[in-house]
Amino acid sequence: MKKKIDADIDEYLILGACNPRMAFEAMKLEPKVGAMLPCNVILRGVDGGNVMVSAIDPVASMQAIDNEVLNSLASKVRWMLAEVVAEI
Repeated sequence: MKKKIDADIDEYLILGACNPRMAFEAMKLEPKVGAMLPCNVILRGVDGGNVMVSAIDPVASMQAIDNEVLNSLASKVRWMLAEVVAEI
């Protein structure tokens, strides 16, 4: 934010976490899904020097699309993302 709009904020880092293969599979199933892909993980400084890790639940973000195969793919991405977050 400092670089873009000269605004100071607490420690905050957005990591690009898009898996191109999974995104491609999702886009083949539903071309408009790109706007809904959960491709960021946030690391945010909180009380006492701790770090909070946040990510969108892929299953929740895909609920607006009625596509059973896409929902199955979202479940797989949820599992993969949970593993990554656990490692952080």
